[in-house]
Amino acid sequence: MSQAKVDRYKNEKANRKKNMKKEKIKNTVAAACGTIVCIAIVGWIGYSAYGYFRAQDGKNTPVQTEVNLDALSDYMSTLPTSDSTAE
Repeated sequence: MSQAKVDRYKNEKANRKKNMKKEKIKNTVAAACGTIVCIAIVGWIGYSAYGYFRAQDGKNTPVQTEVNLDALSDYMSTLPTSDSTAE
């Protein structure tokens, strides 16, 4: 090995614990940020969906329709009953 390689290896070995600690902290921070972003996205989608469906509930309110059944009642009263045909 050349002297430069030996010196670089010794320097890396001397700082190995510090470098490992930095790498571990970097990975932890990246995972935490990723988790926060994912939670924010899921929350945003949930909130948007809730707002969308609440708005749809207001549009789809049932409409009451009045039906005049007088003509049907008159027709039914003119039909012969089963009592009158049995006699």
